[in-house]
Formats: sequence, structure tokens, C-alpha cells
Amino acid sequence: MMLFFHHFLLPHDRSAQSACPLLCLLVLTGLVALLCMSGCSQQREEKSGQKKRAAIPVSVAASSRKTVPVELTAIGHVEASATVEIRSQVTGTLKTVHFREGDTVKGGELLFTIDPRPFAAALAKAEAELAGDKAELDNARRESGRYAQAAHKGYVSQEQADQAATRVATLAATVKADEAAVDKARLELEYCSIRAPFAGRTGELLSHQGNLIKENADSPMVILKRIQPILATFTVPGQHLQEIARYQAVESLKVLATPQKHAAGSPVAGALAFIDNTVDPTTGMLRLKASFVNSDRQLWPGQLIDVRVVLSQRPDCIVVPAQAVQVGQEGAYVYVVTDEQTVSYRPVTPGMLYQGGAVIDSGLTEGELVVIDGQLQLADGVKIERRDQARESGATVQDAQSGNGTRQTTP
Repeated sequence: MMLFFHHFLLPHDRSAQSACPLLCLLVLTGLVALLCMSGCSQQREEKSGQKKRAAIPVSVAASSRKTVPVELTAIGHVEASATVEIRSQVTGTLKTVHFREGDTVKGGELLFTIDPRPFAAALAKAEAELAGDKAELDNARRESGRYAQAAHKGYVSQEQADQAATRVATLAATVKADEAAVDKARLELEYCSIRAPFAGRTGELLSHQGNLIKENADSPMVILKRIQPILATFTVPGQHLQEIARYQAVESLKVLATPQKHAAGSPVAGALAFIDNTVDPTTGMLRLKASFVNSDRQLWPGQLIDVRVVLSQRPDCIVVPAQAVQVGQEGAYVYVVTDEQTVSYRPVTPGMLYQGGAVIDSGLTEGELVVIDGQLQLADGVKIERRDQARESGATVQDAQSGNGTRQTTP
């Protein structure tokens, strides 16, 4: 460009000097026009971009009014309501196993049979000894009676009569011992048939047919557990003791349990059955137990479960999906959809989490639409485009500090 000016502005001749101002004016005018056209084009592109970005697609949901339960949550484990280690009370050979390991058995059902023949023989022997001693006792009593009459008439001495009476007493004691021996032998014969003390589920079979079983051995033959009903043990902070005791005094508190590996399933309903009489001084936790009918056997001994203790019902709560609540420098807020399809920044006070949603203590009214997806692109007054229809939020209150038994609050 400078060469251009230099070429035309150098005074080669007078005609060139007279034309120079006009040429400069034309060049400057062209440059200004080019700059204006470039600026207008850029403005048009920016306005076009703003139009395209004006309506931001978002998902929305409607706030709803519900009655929600106030709960404590914890993590617990399932345990059988009764457990017994089956052992033999006699020593003998295991003749028959009447079940398969893992079977469900009824109370009183026969589990094992110890070879009864030695015990049947011992019973027969004891009964025979009893019969003989009874016969001797009867004879001694008759003889004692005769001696008593003879002594009264002076035919025999009183000492002889006393000896006859003593023999009767001795034989009577022997008969009682024989009767006890018969009872013991009969009981041992009964012990050869080992039965389930209650209905339950058998575990691993630890003794097999043909094994020599010792009386009251260290190792059980099988372990039987009662799983209907079944118990769940869990702990909550001791600070809730008075609250739990107060509600429990009115009626048994409802307890909901969900196996951790099946969180999507329906919770199993039960009732609070036990409140420990001591708060653990080391942890500050209170031990509780809940009982469940467990008719469908969703709960199994040893499982880890999520537990919820329903203390009361809280009516007229405003609930929104949990993802609608955002947290900024000034606290929690939501974006509310206006009639003009723009969003309004709204500070709120969140309360308990509501499985899939959150209770709003203040800041919203029933039926207002809130943004649940796409908040990062929004600001107060931005125009939006709804991606889906408004939908209502979740169903069950959970505790914000899940696993430590305190009420939930939204972060």
C-alpha cells in the first residue's frame, strides 16, 4: 500500500500532482467502506449466534404436595431368629440321615437316627432287673409280715422281725433304682431319634451315615436356623433413644429393610422388636432389632441391608426431584420455569431427601415447574425449550446421613 501511495504521490509532473488529492480521497473512502462491511457482517453473525443460543433445551418437573414419612436410616445385618447346633446326646453309630443339607424342616421332624439296637438291649436288661427286684420285694414284704406276727406271739425274737423289715426297705430302694435305670435306658433309646426342635432351614451336613457319633461332641452334626420370622440388627445414634422410645410406646414402629445388592427391589416391611438397654459408651450408638415375617424369604442370615425406621408422617410437603436442587455460593437454589418459557433463579431451603426427590421446606409452591437437567447452561432470565413434559417426583423419605441414623437433609 505504501508503494502504491509512493508511486502516485511523487511529483513526476504537474498533472500527477493535481490528481493526487483526489486519488487519496478515493482510496480512503474505499478502505472505510470495507471496514464497515466487515463490522456489519460480524454483528449479523453474532446476532444470529445469539438467536441460536437463546432457547436452551432442558428437562422440567412439577413440584408436588405429599405426605412423607420421617425416618431414621442405618445399615444392618440379618440374623436368624433362632439358631441351634444339633448334637447327639448318646454315643453310637449314625444309622440314617433323614434330610438333605439345605432342606427346610418342620418342628419335631426326624433328622438323624443313631443305631438303636444297643440301647434297646440296655432297656430290656433294665426292665428285667426291675421285674426281678420287684418280685423279691413282694416276697420280702410277705415274709416280713409273718415275722411281725410271730414276734408278736413270741415265736421269734424282735430282732428277727426287724431284719425282715429292713430287707423290705432295702429291696424297695433297689426297685426305685431299677425304675430310674429303666427310665434312663428308655430316654437314651429315644435320643437315638434326633428331631428338629423348631421349624427352620438346615445348613451344611457335618455328620454322615456310618460315622461314630459321640455324646455331646464339640462339632455339631448340623446347624439349624429359624428364618421365618427373621431378625435384623442395626444401630442408630444414641441421641435418638428418647424419640424412638416415645413413638414405640404408642405402637410398634414400622421398619423397612432392603438388601443392599437388590436396592431396586421393594423393601421388606417389619416392626421394631428390641431396643437395647445400653448406649455403647465407646461409639455412642444404640442397638436395635427388627422382626420380619419373611414369608417370601427375601432376607437371609448374614445379609447386609439398608434399614429405615419410620418414626412419623409429615403432611403437606413440597417435593421436587433431587437433581432440581443446585448449590451455589449463596446456598441452595432451583430454576423455576415462567409463563414466558424463561427461567427464574429461586433460592430454596431444602429438607429431607425423598427417594428420588427432595422436600423443599421453603421457596416453592405446589405445581411450579423446575428445571431438572441442563442447569449448567442457565442463568436468570434465559429462554428455554422443554425437552419433556413435567413429571412428579419420588416416593419414600430417606435420611441425608444414610447409614448413621439421622434425618436426611439436602447438601
